[in-house]
Amino acid sequence: MFTITVSHESAVPPYEQLRLGIIAQVRSGELTAGTKIPTVRALAAELGLAPNTVARAYRELEADGVVETRGRQGSFIASSGDPTRDLAGRAATEYVAVARRLGLDDESALRYVKSALESG
Repeated sequence: MFTITVSHESAVPPYEQLRLGIIAQVRSGELTAGTKIPTVRALAAELGLAPNTVARAYRELEADGVVETRGRQGSFIASSGDPTRDLAGRAATEYVAVARRLGLDDESALRYVKSALESG
């Protein structure tokens, strides 16, 4: 079942709330690979959002490999499972490679990660 809530009072932009909500449902198993998700227009009407807002969230989800569009058939949760963990793992591996090239020890590299997490 596809249920997303978007708060218009939140400081987080609606497209980002939608994107994060879909990712959360994929991670929790509520949305599984191959699940058809609503059309841009249908979801926009349901949530009281502009179609461009929903389209932006879908584009970003597609770029991250969470959603795949099959032309006239619609948009679906990608069959690759939860690609966000794969993407995060690759980003972490790339960071470690850069940190090693720069000669950072593990403690220093972790300090940078913690600092980035606190400021982000």
